Amino acid sequence: MKTVLVSAVALIDVEGRILLTQRPEGKSMAGLWEFPGGKVEPGETPEHALIRELQEELGIDTWESCLAPLTFASHSYEDFHLLMPLYACRKWQGFPQGREGQTLKWARVNELRNYPMPPADIPLIPILRDWL
Repeated sequence: MKTVLVSAVALIDVEGRILLTQRPEGKSMAGLWEFPGGKVEPGETPEHALIRELQEELGIDTWESCLAPLTFASHSYEDFHLLMPLYACRKWQGFPQGREGQTLKWARVNELRNYPMPPADIPLIPILRDWL
């Protein structure tokens, strides 16, 4: 089974809310909510992939020094295994906007379970709750 490396981030605003993005129509798992991020390309570190993805998908800039490794998800889907480090980030430039048709929502940590998520993201919720 192929392993896919994806970086994700819990963007945390000054009110302690976390940004979720909704997978748009046409993508696998469309309609589910997830933490922003994306695939790590060959030759990229997970941090650089995340910085690139945040610029491409949300139009914001952050720096490696602002990405704190928090935890990771390891989940087997039907045709691949996902390994996903999750970073916490409280500092960035710009205002997040869905540049790829995705809907954005700022949610309090105790509200995260109200949003349907991919199976790999669900175990990250209690870790975020305990950390925040």
